[in-house]
Amino acid sequence: MFGIIGGTGLASIHELKVSKREIIRTPYGEPSQPLIFGSLAGNDIVFLARHGSGHTIPPHEINYRANIWALQSVGVTHIISVATVGVIDDAVKPGTICIPNQIIDYTYGRKNTYFDGTEMPVKHVDFTYPYDETLR
Repeated sequence: MFGIIGGTGLASIHELKVSKREIIRTPYGEPSQPLIFGSLAGNDIVFLARHGSGHTIPPHEINYRANIWALQSVGVTHIISVATVGVIDDAVKPGTICIPNQIIDYTYGRKNTYFDGTEMPVKHVDFTYPYDETLR
């Protein structure tokens, strides 16, 4: 099943047929909002607004681990994340849809792994190719 993580505006897509909303509790706390279950273009999906309902959670306070854990716990196997960001190439104009193959991670000061030795054993996760080639 596909999960979609996006902005709060994506929850109002007319083609999204919502069947239920469910609060999922995880070992990392609650995700940004209750998960929204539904179908889109004939596919079962689970939607999550990363900044919460009403865009109330700033980026540095998003509980990313709870968000991913919640999606995985309900059977999501593939995630498509939609975001509005800047670009480093002036040839890419605002409004252009880009499918990246690499990432520049400027985040710091927040937990970014499940495998830090607290709840799960220490594990090194290969980040060489961060995006799934099949989904790309």
